[in-house]
Amino acid sequence: MAMTTNLLATSKAVKLHGVRFFSSFLSRPNHFLACRLPQSITRRVQTSCCYRETSYKSPEPEPSSVSDGVGIIRFLKGKTYLITGATGFLGKVLIEKLLRASPGIGKIFILIKSKDQESANKRLYDEIISSDLFSHLKQMHGRSYEEFMKSKLIPIIGEIGEENLGIGSEVAANISGEIDVVISCAGRTTFDDRYDLALNVNAFGPGRLLSFAKDCKKLKLFLHISTAYVTGKKEGTVLETPLCIGKNITSDLNIEHELKLASEAVRKLHGSGEIKKLKELGIQRAQHYGWENTYTFTKAMGETLIQTMREDAPVVIIRPSIIESSYKEPFPGWLQGIRMSDPIILAYGKGQISGLWGDSQSFADIIPVDMVVNATIAAMAKHGCGNSDLKVYNVTSSHANPLRVGELMDLCYQHLYDFPLTVIDLARMKFHSSLESFTSSVFDIIAKQERGTKNEGGEAEESHTTLSFKGRGILNYFVSLARTYEPYTFFQARFDDTNTRSLIQEMSMEERKIFEFDIKSIDWEHYIVNVHLPGMIRLSNIVVSAVIEL
Repeated sequence: MAMTTNLLATSKAVKLHGVRFFSSFLSRPNHFLACRLPQSITRRVQTSCCYRETSYKSPEPEPSSVSDGVGIIRFLKGKTYLITGATGFLGKVLIEKLLRASPGIGKIFILIKSKDQESANKRLYDEIISSDLFSHLKQMHGRSYEEFMKSKLIPIIGEIGEENLGIGSEVAANISGEIDVVISCAGRTTFDDRYDLALNVNAFGPGRLLSFAKDCKKLKLFLHISTAYVTGKKEGTVLETPLCIGKNITSDLNIEHELKLASEAVRKLHGSGEIKKLKELGIQRAQHYGWENTYTFTKAMGETLIQTMREDAPVVIIRPSIIESSYKEPFPGWLQGIRMSDPIILAYGKGQISGLWGDSQSFADIIPVDMVVNATIAAMAKHGCGNSDLKVYNVTSSHANPLRVGELMDLCYQHLYDFPLTVIDLARMKFHSSLESFTSSVFDIIAKQERGTKNEGGEAEESHTTLSFKGRGILNYFVSLARTYEPYTFFQARFDDTNTRSLIQEMSMEERKIFEFDIKSIDWEHYIVNVHLPGMIRLSNIVVSAVIEL
């Protein structure tokens, strides 16, 4: 389709947070972007690849008529928590917000894998207390910061993959009498993980944690962080409903059988090919039952075990989509690790790839980490009254404020054109409909680079139809990456967020300011160009510098 020049691309006007945001990139047309119209109406914006059409059927949430709203701050005060996965990306941001929003919070027990208490204390200090994420708390508490953190954060030696969480019986007895809320954040997030390890942590880990939670005398809530892609559905609308074998999951799935299958494979496989074969087994089993990868498949099994085991325990399941850097809190652009789409974006900016195997009109369902955290805390307060129900929340963007993959890559192009990584004259991202076409394009780039390197060395130019050993390795890496991301670069489903929107409606105006997660408020151009990409590039430079120093 012919590219459409947007006259807004020549404007200098900038406003943020969903009002009117004209492009600040004056040298090129905005191919996917347009001014943000008021969000109470349907907008239809012509782009280079598609018409972006967003219809908002539900009205803007009105603050609760009750001044206290959900009562989030009141709920948090004095409560004691057990959190798994606390040293991970989401877990850290959650702990920071809990401590900053409610200094009067009780203890937060943190399950940490360590050989002894000394090493557990060291991990707590190195990975949490000394993290730059907590800079606002350092300013709030000054010289007493470390004392405050150590009084609130209590490391508990254990592991989600072990029976009884690997917690000593005496310690378990002591802390189970104090805990009000158990938060399950731990998980193995590699898409093509070893099947045995993914099963142990993602499928059976939540069940072990729930068993412990049910022994907690003061338990108000068990909260589990899952993923929006857990249903395996790729089209239509993904509802906020619990997973149940025999209802919305095939009754052919026998989780115990899958565990035996993986255990038998571990027993039989030995040598250098063991890991590869166990990874292949996970993908095979996932695709056999209709999931795309080991991660989402084992997370689905984890949800079904929670549903089966919970009895009358109150449970909330949070299903975020693709979690990326913080939108605002504790400061914009904080990120831990190069995540999801980031390797593709960095490779594009460095000229290693020029295209993507995917559909420009598919949904890039991205959600900032601080919005996931705020929604989690609000849901926790809403359902932390001990009622024996199970509630699911999709914390996603594709319904309320959809972003297309083509729009995302156009925003990346604009930033990387003005602030190049290595390629000075960057071309727009191309979209390939087949893996063969994508592979061919990457092959050509690598071959051209290798030709250039040889010519610089004074060697005669030759017809380059083969790659060096290193070149083949690079090609295989990007082909593997394309295969891994294919379910997401062609993703056509939208996630229903009725429960999440209703939760916002119940919140008071003050709560909505402190715990903001209204996805409609996200200005994608501002977030991607001014927040996420600078944060991602800053992090990648830190990683590169650390490797060089080693």
